[in-house]
Amino acid sequence: MDSELDNTVLERPPLLVLRGIVKQFPGCLANDHVDLTIGKGEIHALLGENGAGKSTLVKIIYGVMKPDAGSMIWNGQPVSIASPAQARALGIGMVFQHFSLFEALTVSENIALGLNDPKDRENLESRIAEISTRYGLPLDPHKAVHDLSVGERQRIEIVRCLLQNPKLLIMDEPTSVLTPQEVSKLFDTLRRLRDEGCSILYISHKLEEIRTLCERATIMRLGKVVAHCNPAEKTARDLAEMMISAKLKQQDYSNKTIHLGGDRLVVNKLTIRSNQQFGTDLKDISFTVKGGEIFGIAGIAGNGQGELMDALSGEIPAGSPMNILLDGAAIGQERPRARRRRGGCFLPEERNGHGAVGQMTLAENGFLSAHVRGALGRFGLINAKRTREFAAKVIHAFDVRTTGPLAEARSLSGGNLQKFLVGREVLQQPGVLVISQPTWGVDAGAAAAIYEALLQLAAAGTAIVLISQDLDEILLLCDRIAVIAAGRLSDAMNVKDATIEKIGLLMGGTHTGKEELAHALPA
Repeated sequence: MDSELDNTVLERPPLLVLRGIVKQFPGCLANDHVDLTIGKGEIHALLGENGAGKSTLVKIIYGVMKPDAGSMIWNGQPVSIASPAQARALGIGMVFQHFSLFEALTVSENIALGLNDPKDRENLESRIAEISTRYGLPLDPHKAVHDLSVGERQRIEIVRCLLQNPKLLIMDEPTSVLTPQEVSKLFDTLRRLRDEGCSILYISHKLEEIRTLCERATIMRLGKVVAHCNPAEKTARDLAEMMISAKLKQQDYSNKTIHLGGDRLVVNKLTIRSNQQFGTDLKDISFTVKGGEIFGIAGIAGNGQGELMDALSGEIPAGSPMNILLDGAAIGQERPRARRRRGGCFLPEERNGHGAVGQMTLAENGFLSAHVRGALGRFGLINAKRTREFAAKVIHAFDVRTTGPLAEARSLSGGNLQKFLVGREVLQQPGVLVISQPTWGVDAGAAAAIYEALLQLAAAGTAIVLISQDLDEILLLCDRIAVIAAGRLSDAMNVKDATIEKIGLLMGGTHTGKEELAHALPA
């Protein structure tokens, strides 16, 4: 165990103390005698790779799960938190990574659903306006949620917590859907809450944010607490290596050699209606990707990324075959299988249910997308031996931690399942790869492996479209970048000409046309 555990000094009186927390699931010890102390009025980071036990621990704090052993002391008094309602009554609020909002309801109606006491609903609209103004989180109580940007939707979750005067606010990956400008405003809000005495438990894979915001960090690995530190005194690389207990390979792709081939993917004036009730229509999308190039599409969630992925993969047909060309072939109205035969591979954002079927084995999940290019079947029959061999090859090449090809997909951690799905597409050696959020919720070690695989694929001549909300990822890997906002795509720019500020302005233009966005940029 890291020696820094013994050197941590809590400067503030404790608000929450966990001692010896144990939570066991079949075949998995999620929390192994975990100790955690959060001081009053501090911003405390909880770090760890996928499967480290962070989510289980915060669910115990918030009353979603009960520990098998251990004790919890809240404000000096022993407590047992049996439900989220009891947690909120104590003064514990939580903003989850995936919002729990009803799109057809208004802001005030959504907030009212999360308030237990009828007294809390009195004068609700005026209280929402007061809290949102006070903390720099502007909201219109009368607006329907489906008309709001993702950043505004997050404000609803935060304001709902603040209306209950929390003493501890738990935030799970809070900046994954925000523009850089919105992140800065959120941090201002969190620091103000800290200064007013509210403690914040902050979970994020974005280690530079941790260094900027948090005063202390607790690091978990394989269910145990392995270190404490002051994040500001560490580099992001130091933190990542403490999380995975290994040295990270130095990543510097700034001088990578690029050998561009001909046009492999051409999208020309693609305009489609979303097939989702509150989805985003695509309007006049055009771009070209050459062989050997990684083309990045940045943007905050809900601005048409899902619809663009569906249009490129063939799940939504384009208006005309000529709207999409793959190696010169007009594929705009071809189905996914036909596009795969031509050399296209596709990996959607949602790995559970869309990228993989949880109840199926890894071998079966490999067959789902690789049976065409991997020749895993013939005459309508599955070649079981070749299918298992293909899955085993993916597992070995991408260091997927699992019992083997016959393990069910749902038995894997999120990061390991993502590595398997990326490997499934990469090992098919596609001519064009379209991949969305490749490292969503993935730890630093897994992300590095995925980045290396994408770069090797591009070096071999594949044209890659990388759709991501992670600007660091976009700037690290991509050769050119465009931003999608409200279903429109900005003009592409070379990565060397892009800045966080420029991209952030384009990302924030949720209801702004491309021409107006261009005028919004500094000269």
